[in-house]
Amino acid sequence: MNTNPLSVDLNSDMAEGFGAYRMGDDDAILRVVSSANIACGFHGGDPEIMATTFALAKERGVAVGAHPGFPDLWGFGRRNIPFTPGEIERLVAYQIGAAQALSAYAGHPITHVKAHGALGNLTQQNAEVAMAVNRAIKAVDDSLVCLVIALGHQQRQALDMGLKTASEIFADRAYTQEGYLVDRKIAGSVIHDPAEAAARVIRMVRAGAIETISGGSLATPIDSICVHSDTPAAVTIARAVRDGLEADGIAVRSFLS
Repeated sequence: MNTNPLSVDLNSDMAEGFGAYRMGDDDAILRVVSSANIACGFHGGDPEIMATTFALAKERGVAVGAHPGFPDLWGFGRRNIPFTPGEIERLVAYQIGAAQALSAYAGHPITHVKAHGALGNLTQQNAEVAMAVNRAIKAVDDSLVCLVIALGHQQRQALDMGLKTASEIFADRAYTQEGYLVDRKIAGSVIHDPAEAAARVIRMVRAGAIETISGGSLATPIDSICVHSDTPAAVTIARAVRDGLEADGIAVRSFLS
């Protein structure tokens, strides 16, 4: 969706605490990113955290979107749960509705939807799941942008359905030679070094391609870069990525700009 080759969006998944439990430093991350994906209560998040984060994002001029996932607080939405496509469609629609309500309450309406964790990975690899998520978005509000994992089923289907899309890569995750995220159980799947993450992102944006763990590359549009807020060095990585991009002449702004 980004038409300016010298700009890119920087996003992070946040509001992923629950009740008294906190996950990540949302306040600090919101000082760095240009878009925020707000958990909707299923894998994390609750009305208080959601409303607070939407209000903070508005204050910082950060675009916001819904971040629906599997109903899996214990597993943080990173476990595959065998819902039917119809069930996935409805659980995503439900969460988009929650995000729309609380973002409207905060005076900062959502503009996009990004699937979380195991659900997000399935939208890249499983055509039926991708279609279920796209159908939910189209049914609830077809003006919302689908923020999708690059090189997956969801983007191709969404474009065929007339939905707007933005293609996302990850600053802090390694890729297989097929373009999938390396399983978190495998050593090297998560990139913890801020300088390494920043240098890698700059190379990928300049090349218009994902770098794989085997040393290959896969061409793809790159509209947005994700930094996960729940990793220990998340804020430092996000700042290193932003500073590196800007130092290299690549502006950081929302993919809607």
